[in-house]
Amino acid sequence: MLNINRVLKEDRLLRAFTGLNRKAFDELSQGFENIINQEAIAKSQKPRKRSVGGGRKPRLQRVEDQLFFILFYFKCYPTFDVAGVLFDLHRSRAHRWMLRLQPLLETVLGKKMVLPERKLESVEEFIARFPDAKEVMIDGTERPIQRPKDQEKQKSHYSGKKKRHTRKHLVMSDQDKRVLVLSKAKEGKIHDKRQLDAEKLVDCVPDEVPIHVDLGFQGLQKEFVNIKIPDKKPRGKELTEQQKQSNRETK
Repeated sequence: MLNINRVLKEDRLLRAFTGLNRKAFDELSQGFENIINQEAIAKSQKPRKRSVGGGRKPRLQRVEDQLFFILFYFKCYPTFDVAGVLFDLHRSRAHRWMLRLQPLLETVLGKKMVLPERKLESVEEFIARFPDAKEVMIDGTERPIQRPKDQEKQKSHYSGKKKRHTRKHLVMSDQDKRVLVLSKAKEGKIHDKRQLDAEKLVDCVPDEVPIHVDLGFQGLQKEFVNIKIPDKKPRGKELTEQQKQSNRETK
């Protein structure tokens, strides 16, 4: 079983398992505990079928354990079999913990204004939501999934880039590497440019805010004036030194 106390004592391990250092984890833990307490109060007002203290004792009893579990799940995306072994749970119980804790985490992150947007509707919304964004980066990211049983889903979720079945998101971040927008997941087969066109994220970014993208979004620079994209190497030729320097500055 995973020794959570040991991980909490070492910042390097805590970052590896959850993406947070101890200070950030403790701050988030306070808000997480408040949300859990509010949930407990709401439940206590409903009629009970058994007395207080009855029933099976939860494996993840402490607030720190529950927060660690859900942060670890979203940081590493283990299967429920793996999560069950690490936290000494049956895979079905690990699944239930995830379903219970995910909305609580989203609630506390939403109150702290650090949860990424799922979609932007207008330039005005971008300016109001992210007034400090001086430049943004957009890229696609893929999350591996189990091979679907349905043959059609196998085809639509197979990523030629990753050589496996995935779900794909678009991520928009700012100059401080803060994630501003995380799109809803799409099938791994979809091309980054096609997904971006469907989400219309670029339409919501003011023209004066530079947007950095990679060559997977080739052609976007012909549609918008604020796109910063590396020069593509011509077939059978080499990039000039000026183009190479420009590519380094773009990165």
